[in-house]
Amino acid sequence: MEDLRAEIIVNGLVQGVGFRYFVYRNALKLGLKGFTQNLFSGEVLTVVEGPKYLIDELYEIIKIGPRYADVKNASIKFSEAKNEFINFEIKY
Repeated sequence: MEDLRAEIIVNGLVQGVGFRYFVYRNALKLGLKGFTQNLFSGEVLTVVEGPKYLIDELYEIIKIGPRYADVKNASIKFSEAKNEFINFEIKY
């Protein structure tokens, strides 16, 4: 099965609530590669590569978020994997 790349952006109350660590833990659990980071706009960006069904699973988890988060909107854009990631990390 071919890997894909997805760019996921969420907004709402998603900074200062452990959101990136939540994404990080779940991406590791699913064996996905990429990164998550806060954006100056107050959104959280996650770029991830792996099998589509695992990315879809992560997306469903991200749309819920950790306990203190309040995700208002989430979007996902798929593209071809670039295979540039070795693991999954939190970017600061």
